[in-house]
Amino acid sequence: MELKNYWRFKISRVRAFTLLESLVALIVISGSLLLFQSMSQLLVSEVRYQQKSEQKEWLLFVDQLEAELNRAQFEKVENDRLYLKQDGNPISMGKSKSDDFRKTDASGRGYQPMVYGLKSAHIYQNGQNVHFNFQFEKGLEREFIYRVEKEKS
Repeated sequence: MELKNYWRFKISRVRAFTLLESLVALIVISGSLLLFQSMSQLLVSEVRYQQKSEQKEWLLFVDQLEAELNRAQFEKVENDRLYLKQDGNPISMGKSKSDDFRKTDASGRGYQPMVYGLKSAHIYQNGQNVHFNFQFEKGLEREFIYRVEKEKS
């Protein structure tokens, strides 16, 4: 008889997972899942915003490049650089040694960056078209084609 009471006493001392503890655990798990879901949605929206920002930067650069080309006179393309005359002054455009595409004078002096974050820029002429192939460090690749006419002598 005493042995039965001993086991009963031991069994009653075993700590049980109460209903309140179960509810708290469910609330913590649910909150964690909701936090994870909202953080995932925030990450997706940030990636989309960055992609739109890259597109806007590209469009701004293309507008600026086209405006520069429209008000200049084409001379030649050589060594991935475009040589022009603008208001009688020789200018050059191309990728610098750093990560930007810039407009300089024909000798390479001056500093007027037009876009940053370039990995490579390849410029070549095919007939009357000048092709600009840009590869950005973030992975964006774009091509811009501009038709030029040499001044008739």
